[in-house]
Formats: sequence, C-alpha cells, structure tokens
Amino acid sequence: MSEIIKTEAIVLSKLDYRDTSKIANLFTEDFGKISVIIKGARSPKSKTGKIVDPLNHIRIVYYNKESRDLQLISDAESINYFPGLKEDIEKLKYSYAVIELINKLIPDNESNKKLFSAIVRILNRFNASNENAVVTFGRFLFYFLKEIGFELHLEKCPICGKNDFLTEGVYYSFDKGLICGKCKGETVHKFDVKKELFNYLICLNCNKSAETFNKNVYSVAINLMEDHLKYHFTEFKGIQSLTIFQE
Repeated sequence: MSEIIKTEAIVLSKLDYRDTSKIANLFTEDFGKISVIIKGARSPKSKTGKIVDPLNHIRIVYYNKESRDLQLISDAESINYFPGLKEDIEKLKYSYAVIELINKLIPDNESNKKLFSAIVRILNRFNASNENAVVTFGRFLFYFLKEIGFELHLEKCPICGKNDFLTEGVYYSFDKGLICGKCKGETVHKFDVKKELFNYLICLNCNKSAETFNKNVYSVAINLMEDHLKYHFTEFKGIQSLTIFQE
C-alpha cells in the first residue's frame, strides 16, 4: 500500500518517459534523493510537468511505495524557480554544477536536511547576489566536500605538524591534506598550491569576501576540489556541466 508524502524538493534532472510521461530525479528535504514519474507531464496542459523542472525549488505530493524505484507524483507547486540565475549563463552553469554533484555523488533515499538547506541557500545566492558566480560555486563546493566527509584540511602539515606553510611551498595531498614543501616527497597524489590559491581557500573556509583574487585562481581551486573528489570517488569523472556550458 502506498503512503502519501508531502515534502519540499530541488529538481535535479528530468527526462521523457514513454509517450506522455516524464521521470525526474529530486533531492527532497525529508527523504533525500528520489526518482518520480509524472504521468501526463508531456501534455501542454500539465501544470505539474511544467513546475517539476531542473533547478526549481518545489513542494510536492507523491505516493511512496518502498517496493518500487519510481514513486508516483500527484501534485507540485512552485516555491522558487530562480529567474535571476536562469537569465545569466554563468550563474546557470554553476547552478547546474551544484545539482550535478548531488545527482552523481549523493546516495538515494538518505535524508540530509542540512545539505538540502545549503542547496536552497546557494541557489538563492546565485539568483540574487552580485558575487561572481564562480566564487559562489567555490563556496558551495568547499562546503560540499566537508558535508560528505572529504573536507579539505588546511590547518597544518599532517606529517611534521608545521603550520607555517608559505616559507617552503605548499602542496595538497588528497589522502593526507595540506603538506609543507619539506614533506612533499612523502606522498604521491598531490596538487601544487601557490600562495594566492592558499589564501583563496582560507577565504572559502572562513566564508570571507573573495572578489579580489586573480580570476585564474577561482578555476584552479575548482580543479583542486574536483581532483580531490576524483581521488575519493573513482567512478566520478568530473563536473560535466562546467564543460558543456563552455562548448
């Protein structure tokens, strides 16, 4: 027997299914990531089919049955469709990168209200803030690593305990954390961290203003965090949204 569920959700993806329906992946506030079918969604008259669209923050009603992979959605209403980010190609690119990370790296059916709130906040920030979109995404990615248990450790060299990094060079070891120049030979998988990149990562960690850095530093920081994810998730091949929007 099905249980009627009401919850909020962020739409991660949507695709056509058979002649009239659509399937959507959602990250819900109360039940984590789920897949739903929207019957009749391809009809021009379907209100639910229009509302359940990627990046939208919605409130849904669906019939949940634990024995099936696809749950049946019966109703949806819009909370915020973030028009400001959808009219800006840079904001749109990094917003899609946010939901791609959730879609690829968060397991199904695991509730994480803290992460859900963070996604809503970051989409609101993309929508309304004048901050450079790549910086806003950097903030989310730094937080995301911490939330899933793979935080970037910036405090001290785990090998020798030194915390005065910048005198002898800085490297990031994907299995140990930030390491000093003296200890760089102790690990194989590492990323060269220049002084400006180090200072930018500190700004992300402390949630400080980060608009004065060289633009190249923003993309290098994303590359570092992407490589960190690839190291810990061997099936993860990178954030495809960032490549697609550049083509």
